[in-house]
Amino acid sequence: MPARSGVVAPPGWSRWLVPPAALSIHLAIGQAYAWSVFKPPLESSLGLSGTASALPFQVAIVMLGLSAAFGGTLVERNGPRWAMSVSAVCFSSGFLVAALGAATRQYWLVVAGYGLIGGIGLGIGYISPVSTLIKWFPDRPGMATGIAIMGFGGGALIASPWSSAMLSHFGTDPSGIARTFLVMGAAYAVFMTLGVLLVRVPPDDWRPPGADRATGADRAAEAGQAAAAAPSRALVTSARVSARNALRTPQFWCLWVVLCANVTAGIGILEKAAPMITDFFADSSSPVGPAAAAGFVGVLSLANMLGRIVWSSASDLTGRKNAYRLYLGAGALMYLVIAVVGSSSKPVFIACAGVVLSFYGGGFATVPAYLKDLFGTYQVGAIHGRLLTAWSTAGILGPLIVNSVADAGKSAGRTGPGLYTTSFLVMIGLLAVGFAANELVRPVDPRHHEPAGDGGRPPAEAVPEKGAGL
Repeated sequence: MPARSGVVAPPGWSRWLVPPAALSIHLAIGQAYAWSVFKPPLESSLGLSGTASALPFQVAIVMLGLSAAFGGTLVERNGPRWAMSVSAVCFSSGFLVAALGAATRQYWLVVAGYGLIGGIGLGIGYISPVSTLIKWFPDRPGMATGIAIMGFGGGALIASPWSSAMLSHFGTDPSGIARTFLVMGAAYAVFMTLGVLLVRVPPDDWRPPGADRATGADRAAEAGQAAAAAPSRALVTSARVSARNALRTPQFWCLWVVLCANVTAGIGILEKAAPMITDFFADSSSPVGPAAAAGFVGVLSLANMLGRIVWSSASDLTGRKNAYRLYLGAGALMYLVIAVVGSSSKPVFIACAGVVLSFYGGGFATVPAYLKDLFGTYQVGAIHGRLLTAWSTAGILGPLIVNSVADAGKSAGRTGPGLYTTSFLVMIGLLAVGFAANELVRPVDPRHHEPAGDGGRPPAEAVPEKGAGL
């Protein structure tokens, strides 16, 4: 397979060069979380409702999940460089098509470009480094995936003020929006290419530093001591489960519900962030202007980004199940605080929203390691891709719940926090469902395991079977 062997790391290659390669992709595609900055200009210049202006974002998230699910096996087979190249082409060209749509006032082209084409780039780019990072960092999978995936959360930290500045410079009319899309597409194409050129996969016989100095007996003894000292590691397996078999396990579907609930709760705020904080305090003595609203998007992006590295790294110590207990349980509490007292204090509203978004990011960064714990590393990239269909579902549910409730409230003459209270209560219910699903996760039954190879040790670079699709 030349596509794979062409990017195998040479002797002496530092594994710490791989996270920056992944970051270059994720920081770019993380621009999706800054979409709310474009909502007010599109609504005013094209006469769209809040629900309609969310459509490109919703389609992008749906395509993210679908392309990740159907492309996961191809990513495993062809390697990260191929996947990152596909992502760069689709994501950057999506902006160019969206620019044409804005310039010609053809909104369907914005949806097709940013949502359909760009969404494919999102999905392939999102999963492209995950299995590679887990193979480079088998000793610290939560930290490794957290470093890379935090880039997706932090992408809006760059894109939000950058987009706002370009819209201020070029204008918020269709022509100005088109020019902004055009510049972003070209810039992201260059930036993502850096990751394509840098990424490498480990050789088949590669082991983490220090692993080769221990004998097999030493490693077995250390593993036994670690297992005895950490009962939460009961969910960690050294067996191999194929992507096809993973879909037949209740553990996969429990995690699907967990991820869907956590993402729906976070993405509902994130997609509507800029207009939400503006509406929430519109009737207060100090309303929120466009610049401050864009700053709020940046704060949420920072929380999203930090949550991905902090919470996922902590999950290496606490266990994945305990981590999700925190994300879902405390997340429901934060929503309750916002619904009850959030309108009385901007700091309380911003702090609680930030915590929710940190759990949202932490959930994304922790789930690859959770999958690795349950199913092993054999086809973890393909399994992860299939699990991201939960993100597609949440990408529809979250914005639909928040925007439809807010639009209905405006039609009824309501203003301020009343536009969102019902949405927050729905999110609390969804997080409770996710909490219950997480409690049902148990070790995978051995009947789903693949036969052990290479003396009982899973291969470092297992290639999926042909036809291992959905």
